[in-house]
Amino acid sequence: MQSHTEAHKIPYGLRVTSPAFRANGPMPAEHTSDGADVAPRLSWGTPPPGTKSVVVLVEDLDAPRPMARTWVHWIVSGIPPHQTTLDGDHLPDGAIVGTNDWGQRKWMGPNPEDGRHRYFFKVFALDIVLARPNMRRPELFTAMKGHILAQGELIGTYAKAH
Repeated sequence: MQSHTEAHKIPYGLRVTSPAFRANGPMPAEHTSDGADVAPRLSWGTPPPGTKSVVVLVEDLDAPRPMARTWVHWIVSGIPPHQTTLDGDHLPDGAIVGTNDWGQRKWMGPNPEDGRHRYFFKVFALDIVLARPNMRRPELFTAMKGHILAQGELIGTYAKAH
């Protein structure tokens, strides 16, 4: 039997979905640089008791980079714990957009130069209120360390039509 401390290290799973695309399926062009470039609607399960805020992170793990890391498309922190959807670029009160890898504080959708990429839409339920402007991925993970109560992800794919 696991101790309370060991059990706390394993986050509760959140189911993440989108009406725009199915898990591991292609994302519509409207959510990419080839279309209107609006964030897709996301939904997730009810976070566990003790959740004080929710964070959404969208990253491309297939982006060619000189360093071994991902390419961040969107960070949204400070989402109220009762909120279980993000409706595209319309954010709830209290939500703050962090800085993506283009240096912008907004959604910037897929724009792969080489083949089909996978885009990971990650949702984290935290036991702290985390709402910081200009936050980048490294600061996000430092701030979330030890505070993740639940997490889930949805993967979408995209390749430019040639």
